[in-house]
Amino acid sequence: MQITVKCFAACKDAVGASSLNFDTQEDTTVGAVLDQLIEQYPGLASYRQSLMLAVNREYAGHEHILENGDELACIPPVSGGMQALFTVNYHPNV
Repeated sequence: MQITVKCFAACKDAVGASSLNFDTQEDTTVGAVLDQLIEQYPGLASYRQSLMLAVNREYAGHEHILENGDELACIPPVSGGMQALFTVNYHPNV
């Protein structure tokens, strides 16, 4: 069967694409596909424990069984903002 794998942020960098057509066996779980992806794209291994996974835009666990035509999204942790350039300290007695 074939699924589409959507890759975001650092996952996109690790696989070199934002979307992959991925062939796998019937009754394959999300976790099994993740293992297969890590085997093909070792750069994903560092995100194994922190990835959020979604099937057809709904968060899914590793045990979720995929169906032909499903979309699996791999969403690594992200952070935003900017590191503080300075700190404001209040010293009323100075």
